[in-house]
Amino acid sequence: MNSLNEILDQHTFCAEINHNGPLNGTKHFGQNGQLHFLVSGQMRLIRSGRPEVLMDKPSFVLLPKGDTHQLVACGNQAVKLISASISFKISRTSLIVDSLPELVYHQIDKSCSLSNTVQILFREVFSQRFGKDVIVNKLGELFMLQVLRYATEQGSLYEGALAAMNHPQMCKVIEAIHHSPGEHWTLNELASIAAMSRSKFAEVFKNLVGQTPNDYLTDLRLAKAQKLLQLNKPVNYIANEVGYEHGSALVRVFKKKLGVSPRQWLHQTSQSKPYDLAVRSPN
Repeated sequence: MNSLNEILDQHTFCAEINHNGPLNGTKHFGQNGQLHFLVSGQMRLIRSGRPEVLMDKPSFVLLPKGDTHQLVACGNQAVKLISASISFKISRTSLIVDSLPELVYHQIDKSCSLSNTVQILFREVFSQRFGKDVIVNKLGELFMLQVLRYATEQGSLYEGALAAMNHPQMCKVIEAIHHSPGEHWTLNELASIAAMSRSKFAEVFKNLVGQTPNDYLTDLRLAKAQKLLQLNKPVNYIANEVGYEHGSALVRVFKKKLGVSPRQWLHQTSQSKPYDLAVRSPN
């Protein structure tokens, strides 16, 4: 579906190794999303107010939303662990991340395409071979698509653009907004596309997506603006492309949402060094 491709195109998946080797005792993680790959041994994953996860076989666990957690080594066998801090750049309120489950856990299984991708991804991150960056980029795209498929099949996909796209009326609205984010959409126009009253549409949209239509549209425009900034387009040009009359209006949106101007955001982004696993729509 074209809207899914465009939603994926707004996000850049970044990974940076932050643990590689033995796990002794307890280690704390937080702030960013985290991907853990248990190579051998046993450990427990502990989150406040949530059931513990016992990892007693080679496996991986993905926590995409930056939940604070601990890993505790247990058992008699030495624990070997590879962990990567992950983040989703481009949109501050990530449409993809908001749709993901809080935790995805899988034991390594040769018949499981998702676990195979994780193993290859970590192997390539450590490699110094020809074509490494290209391969890592493509694996990042494949990994995210597989996680989305898994979440959908497990019924854990909730509130977000992907859920709205499964709604017979809301999917038309999502298609329209993503096709023309620069359009000056009104609530009445969007409600008409959904064949609903204005009040009913606003209620259903908020319940499905987790945002008001205006907030969703603003985030979409912001994501597109960030892509154009990375192509070194002028701020005034970008503003017109994403639905704002003047560059000053776009600057206000950036400062309100991100706390910085467009140029400051671009400078901050260019200074970061983690591996970028770009999630792009296929050609």
